[in-house]
Amino acid sequence: MTDFVAEKEKASAWFRQLRDEIVAAFEGLEDSHAEGPFSEMAPGRFEVTETKRHSDDGSDAGGGLMSVMRGGRVFEKVGVNVSTVYGTLGEAAQKAMAARGVPGMDSDPRFWASGISLVAHMQNPHCPAVHMNTRMFWTPNAWWFGGGSDLNPCIEYAEDTAHFHDTQKAHLDPHGADWYPKLKAWADEYFFVPHRKRARGVGGIFMDDQNSGDWAADFALTQDIGRAFLPAFVPLIEKRRVQPFTDADKDTQLIHRGLYAEYNLVYDRGTKFGLATGHDANAVLMSLPPLAKWV
Repeated sequence: MTDFVAEKEKASAWFRQLRDEIVAAFEGLEDSHAEGPFSEMAPGRFEVTETKRHSDDGSDAGGGLMSVMRGGRVFEKVGVNVSTVYGTLGEAAQKAMAARGVPGMDSDPRFWASGISLVAHMQNPHCPAVHMNTRMFWTPNAWWFGGGSDLNPCIEYAEDTAHFHDTQKAHLDPHGADWYPKLKAWADEYFFVPHRKRARGVGGIFMDDQNSGDWAADFALTQDIGRAFLPAFVPLIEKRRVQPFTDADKDTQLIHRGLYAEYNLVYDRGTKFGLATGHDANAVLMSLPPLAKWV
């Protein structure tokens, strides 16, 4: 199998481009919030930190950008991370990959991974939290794409859920009518919280281990998963950020955030992989909410 040099560069560059578009759009939401709760505050801005990763021998193993906004007037905390990392998988990670059916991990445990990961926790409880990621993974004997986005409102609005799903469907349908129902069902299964016996939110789309044998087609599909995100999410925030809310609404939000934190710490595959491969812990755990509550 080839080293996929050109494909890796193309994927990594696109994840960075998507990151730039999202950061600009989110700062634009902060700038345009002129009325309603928190509008008297200064618009938030992302703090950007370069992350570095090193192999056990101290050699370069990649890194990325961690962009976090805290205390904005629309976003209470939002992180948008992009990274490209590489090296050799440790024994535990090798076993995990082999268990997933990745061939050749025992003989050649090199890997390369690139992607974007985003989690947004909002000031106004009427604004839904959201998660999105897209990624590419390569080993000498395999490659695949994964990703998706899902909506996590603490106060649900049926029309918001419909808009979020309809926008994703519109972006997936050009790749085949079976993609949206397949990825919706996958998200419903993946973002289920077993110990609470409930879904984390109202779903979205999700895929992993996508390798049809046609790299260009799978990359195009992954790009459209990413492109669907802003038009699916931004209109909901523009509509809900102006709504007044009560202390009870805020309490509902904090309790729901506890559910989100539980899922990410106990089940999320990306969190486990990031920590197991020595990536910056602050970047890996940026998905956690700034405040949460358990009752």
